[in-house]
Order: sequence, then structure tokens, then C-alpha cells
Amino acid sequence: MLDRILRVIKLDKSVYAEVETDESAMSQAVTVVAIVAVLSAIGGGIGALINDTSFVSAFLVAIVSAFISWVVWAAVTYFVGTTIFHGEATIGEMLRVIGFAQVPLALNVLSFIPCLGSIISLLAWLFSLYTGFLAIQEGLDLDTGKTIATVAIGWVVGFIITLVIGMIFGVGVIGVGLLSGAFSG
Repeated sequence: MLDRILRVIKLDKSVYAEVETDESAMSQAVTVVAIVAVLSAIGGGIGALINDTSFVSAFLVAIVSAFISWVVWAAVTYFVGTTIFHGEATIGEMLRVIGFAQVPLALNVLSFIPCLGSIISLLAWLFSLYTGFLAIQEGLDLDTGKTIATVAIGWVVGFIITLVIGMIFGVGVIGVGLLSGAFSG
């Protein structure tokens, strides 16, 4: 797994072909997403402490949103790539390649650093978008133009779906907080 992570960082496109065909790599993809989620959550949690808000809330939201974003992006990309652009993949293949493409987001552990944290997070996101492009191109066997369109459509639709899920989840958390406050005093 470490070799594959290093190859993602080196932009070695062949790692995605390898992960795509290796069904046993699903546990590795989940592990990569979990590691990235925890590192991002630590950065977000420290940032929350610096801003005098809840570390635990920021940490949990970062963990949950990392997994939701991964699944949503893989599912939407799979649907767009196979339905509109006639790419060839399974949902499992997309989960594996996109899971590994998330490696650059580990840099979000540094997101709490004043001034630089935002720049680091933006660069991590852009790097991840590019590794996602490589993963999607390899995973769906598409040419560059169709891959760009799949990434763009998939990202926009995935962002909207994740935003809606986040709003529902956020409203649910606020409601639970209000109810617990109402019964405590």
C-alpha cells in the first residue's frame, strides 16, 4: 500500500490501472481514505481549537465528510463516465481508484496554520483534483476530453449532493443540540 501511495504522489498513472484490476485493493483504498480523513480531521480540529470552537465536532465532521465525499464522487463519476461517455468500469473500480486519488488531501493536516493553511488546503485540493483526473481516466478508459468532462460534471453534481447531505446532517446535528439543551435545563 505504501508503494502505491508513493506512486500516487509521483503521479505514476500506472498505479490506477493496477488498483483498478486488483479487487483486493478495496481495503487499501478504504485505509487511504481513512488516513486522509484522520489527518484532515486533525488539521480541522486544531484549527477549531485555535478559533475557540469544538475540536470534537470539527474532527467528526471531517471524518464523516471525507467518506461521504469519496463515495459520492465515485458513484457520480461512475454514473457520468459510464452512462454519458460510455466508459468501462464497475463501481468498485471507481471506489478503488478515487480512494487512492485522495492521497494529496493528507496535506490538510496543515490546514490550521494561520495564513498558509488555506493555501496548503487549496494546493492539496488542486493536486487531488489532478490525481482524480488520472484515476478517472484510467478507471473509465476515457480519452482526455471525456475525462475532463466527466471530472467537471462529476465534481459539480458530487458537490451539490454532498452539500445537500451536509445540510441535512448539519440540521440534524443542530436539532439534536437544541433538543439536548431544552431537556438539560
